Formats: sequence, C-alpha cells, structure tokens
Amino acid sequence: MAPSTAELAIDARRLCRRFGDVQAVDGVDLRVRPGGVFGLLGPDGAGKSTLIRMLATVLTPNSGDALIFGDSVVHAHRRITPRIGYMSQRFSMYLDLSVSENLEFFARIRGVPAALRRARSASLLESMELAEFSDRQAQFLSGGMKQKLMLASTLMHEPDLLLLDEPTTGVDPLSRLEFWRIIADLRAAEKTILVATPYMDEAERCTDIAFMDAGHIPHTGTPAEVKSLVPGTLFEVAAPDPRAALAAVCSASGVTSAHLYGDVVRVLSAPGGPDARELLTHMNAVGIHATDVQPADVDMEAAFAYLAEQAGDAA
Repeated sequence: MAPSTAELAIDARRLCRRFGDVQAVDGVDLRVRPGGVFGLLGPDGAGKSTLIRMLATVLTPNSGDALIFGDSVVHAHRRITPRIGYMSQRFSMYLDLSVSENLEFFARIRGVPAALRRARSASLLESMELAEFSDRQAQFLSGGMKQKLMLASTLMHEPDLLLLDEPTTGVDPLSRLEFWRIIADLRAAEKTILVATPYMDEAERCTDIAFMDAGHIPHTGTPAEVKSLVPGTLFEVAAPDPRAALAAVCSASGVTSAHLYGDVVRVLSAPGGPDARELLTHMNAVGIHATDVQPADVDMEAAFAYLAEQAGDAA
C-alpha cells in the first residue's frame, strides 16, 4: 500500500522549473519516506541541483508542488525551513571566521537559542572530529574539513530532513568515507537524508535511489531494484589495447552497450546475445586479441551507464 502524504518526508507532484527556454525540471514526481538515505543520481545538467533547491524552498516551482512533511514548498515555506537543512555544492561559510565562529553565526541566523548553541556546537565538532580545529579560520581547512563544517552548520538547528547537493565532490577518498560515516549516524538518529551524488559507491550505501536525466526521473527504487533494470549479461573483456577492443566488441551482434571501465571493457550482452566464448571468437575474427572475457555482476556503475545510455537514445 502506498504511504499517505502525511507519512512522507517528501511528496513531489509534477514539479517543474525552467530558466528561460531551458526546462531544468520537467514534471518530477518523487516520494521519500522518513528515516532513510535517498540517493539522487544523474549526469551533469540532469536537474538534480534545481530539484533540491526547490525542495529547500530556495527556488519557487513554475508549476507543480512538493510537500515536506505535509507542508507545501509553494504555500507554507515558513513552516518548512525550520525542519530542513540544505547544503549546497558551493562552500558557503565565511573564510575569515573560525570554525566555531561560523557555527555560532549560522546558528543565530537559524534562531537557535543561546543556551543551546555552545552545547550543540561542541557536540557536532566532537562527532565530526573538528574539535581541535575550532579556532582555525575556515580558509585554512582542507576540502574534507570544509564539507564537515558545512554539514555541522546545517545541523545546528537539528533539522528533520537534510538536503545535500553532492557534498563529497572534490574531497579525498578517506574524507568521503568519514562523511558517509556521519550520514550513517544521522540515519541512526532517525533523520531523513536526500543526497545527490556522482559516486556509484555512495549510491550503493543509500536505502533508495532515483535516476534523473534531462529534468525527468524515469526510475526509482532500492539499489538492487535499479540494478535489476539492466537486461542481459555483463562481461568484462581484458585486452592489451582496451580502446581497440571497445571498438571491436561494439560491432558484435547482440551487444546492447559497451564502455571502458578502467583497463577493461564492460560489455552488456542482450538476452539471448553472445556469451563469453562467442565474444572472444568475434574479437579474434576482427583481428583484436582479448586475453580474457569473464561474466561480471551488475553494479551501480553498470546500471548508471546503461540507464544514461538509454536516456540518451530516447532523447
């Protein structure tokens, strides 16, 4: 049974936003249950940031609406803003203020009582391993530390819903892991998180995901459900010249798609299409030596590549 609007953290219906002649978000429906980590995936320019900004009440939709815990982003944004925390892609802290001064300033803006500000700041800085840097100016923080400072600032008023727009883009792998440890802790504290991410390993950590392309959301589901949309069998082809192998395998009958994945070629064979032996035979016939062809499990990287290609073909 579908949840009612009152049971949803986000209930977007036919949400649209355009900029001049560009339709950035085009009739999006999105339903997010409370208490999970919902991942928003899609290529650059898909409309993810515009969608998040509308949900954060930063942008007004041209048409449609979205309810945040039952309140309209169009008609009741004053009731929504105390319950949400929005973290944009761009670093928005004051560079000449220290870590603790930034938290104090933004907590005041969000109306956090003075009696609570110091305790919340200390708790957040401790949980994010920033306490020893509380007196450091923001301009002297590493990329990962800047992102954690922004998240700490977003959490100072204890929002129920977090809207995070690619929060780990450009930070090192260890900082990404640390950031996702924090997200896991927030979920355990029954917060709801909507996070746009370009990283497929992060998508695997989400409870649900939506694939967005050209302003539309054609697919939603758990990571397993989205991966199940990929038909046929995935193979990985190893060859001395991967680019030549890619060109060769694309000409094989029954190959749905193929792309480079590191130093191997990932090949999606349609249902009833070529198996590993037949792919090897085809490549030898066109003069390309492949050292190995092995079946591979469909992961989010393969699902994203397939869905993006299908969306491009349909455009």
